[in-house]
Amino acid sequence: EGLIFCDHLLLPKDFPKLKNDAFLLACRGQETPHVPVWCMRQAGRYLPEFRESRAGKDFFATCRSPAACCELTLQPLRRFPFDAAIIFSDILVIPQAMGMDVQMVAGKGPTFPEPLKEPEDLLLLQSKVDVNKELDYVFKAITLTRHKLEGKVPLIGFTGAPWTLMTYMIEGGGSTTQSKAKRWLYRHPEASHQLLKMLTDIIVEYLLGQVAAGAQALQVFESHAGCLGPVEFQEFSLPYLRDIARKVKDQLKESGLDVPLIVFAKDGHYGLEDLSQSHYEVVGLDWTVDPRSARERTGGKVSLQGNMDPCALYAPKERISEIVKKMLEGFGTRGYIANLGHGLYPDMDPENVGAFVEAVHTHSRHLLNLK
Repeated sequence: EGLIFCDHLLLPKDFPKLKNDAFLLACRGQETPHVPVWCMRQAGRYLPEFRESRAGKDFFATCRSPAACCELTLQPLRRFPFDAAIIFSDILVIPQAMGMDVQMVAGKGPTFPEPLKEPEDLLLLQSKVDVNKELDYVFKAITLTRHKLEGKVPLIGFTGAPWTLMTYMIEGGGSTTQSKAKRWLYRHPEASHQLLKMLTDIIVEYLLGQVAAGAQALQVFESHAGCLGPVEFQEFSLPYLRDIARKVKDQLKESGLDVPLIVFAKDGHYGLEDLSQSHYEVVGLDWTVDPRSARERTGGKVSLQGNMDPCALYAPKERISEIVKKMLEGFGTRGYIANLGHGLYPDMDPENVGAFVEAVHTHSRHLLNLK
């Protein structure tokens, strides 16, 4: 696989010209021919071809193979007219780069055999990570995919947010309460900030590396915002989300680049106003937020992305179409990217995903013609 990168075509430059920029225009609040749409986890287990490609292979070994990541990223686009691709990877590549062992255990999900237990465990982490060396496989996957997309749609890069990564590193896997990680916030606030800052610095480098490799937009996943209350969110999540956006923006400005940033704080509806003033162009919403109230609360400062309940995809196609129509009427067609309020589930019917995409395009074209 190393060989394909000797090919002069696979350098992060001379990328094919972008043919559909609706997603990028919507990120910046500009007019679009239709409301753009993509789905979180669109490259995933609901697709038979994904399951086939992944069969018998170690999850993180797949993440480390640029060719495999490229193939998995492109699969959904062969089936559906999505308006953006998101690189196939995982948020836990960052704790791995810091020296932690992470395994994907069947039926259990990501597992850290040796999670962080006490503040002194921070000494075991690589505080200075050579991102270009440790995560170069992600950058190669982005460059390769950007070429192979042939300019069909823009490519989104992503990262987990510091608090969300911290929860995994301390819990040792998934958790409904995040009580071990939250115990740190209350018992070891200084060590918590130390870890969050360490993660922030690596994330900034990581996102800049993704842009250098060819990512055209970036999403920051604060998937565990909902385990924090408003006070803890203000102290342990928001400042770091802001820092990431500000530092990435400052560096990109110096290089004359303008790449839209999306923040998605799941169940963090109490933070909407703050998030809309945190240097991100787009705020992603989960399905617990009312579209009209989100528009009001963000005051037109940002574009919005979301937020159909993923479980609505279990409905018959006509019903999906009605739900989409109502959602579009709530958000309006300007400064809006249609998406689900979280990722696709493995048992969803690809046909219904197609119906969702089609409904967004059809209803939004109709609404735009009415203007």
